[in-house]
Amino acid sequence: MSDQHPSGAPWRNFYGRFKGKGLRDSQKGYLEDLAHLSPGAVDWDVNPNREPIDLKALFGDRPVWLEIGFGGGEHMVHQAALHRDVGIIGAEPYINGVAMLLGKIRKAEVDNVRVHPGDARDLFDVLPAESIAKAFLLYPDPWPKKRHHRRRFVTPEHLQPLHRVMKPGAELRIATDIEDYVRQAMEEVPKAGFLWTAERAPDWRRPWSDWTRTRYEAKAIREDRTPHYLTFKRI
Repeated sequence: MSDQHPSGAPWRNFYGRFKGKGLRDSQKGYLEDLAHLSPGAVDWDVNPNREPIDLKALFGDRPVWLEIGFGGGEHMVHQAALHRDVGIIGAEPYINGVAMLLGKIRKAEVDNVRVHPGDARDLFDVLPAESIAKAFLLYPDPWPKKRHHRRRFVTPEHLQPLHRVMKPGAELRIATDIEDYVRQAMEEVPKAGFLWTAERAPDWRRPWSDWTRTRYEAKAIREDRTPHYLTFKRI
């Protein structure tokens, strides 16, 4: 079997969901917004040579942040509204979550967001080196079975290209309610070139000052699981 798609894209195993229950008519309408919110350089048909995204064309001189797996988009839109002086790119393969985000973007009337409705690894291919000033990995799929731990984001396959696209000194935020995910993050993220910044327990027990609770965190708290807020610096 070839290790590439017919388009030229590399084959990458993807283990999550692309689509859930049927979209409402309003959500189907929101998806029309992708035409002008998607950074086209990610599309293999548009950019087969994987030329870097022109972030200046997207956001001008604003610093660029990245959210990996934005779920329903509540945190991403919150950050975009709170920090209108930055540009934010979000990657999310689950089309129902993309539709929810697009509805929130309309409601909040934010214009500093771009959306990649797909695998973050494809986005890493075309982000310029040392271009991302802050990145978020919030309540990622925990893959709780031990044999599935290699599917977690906190593995070299994901962390090494993330390190490449982040600026020196850039901040990586990870939030999770799964203690074993914390364990793996604390083992793997520093090995990929990131420094954990916590100095005392409140640094990982309390959320960031500009945090907003996501639906996944609300569920974790209802089910009596403890959120952890890990902050790393790219070195």
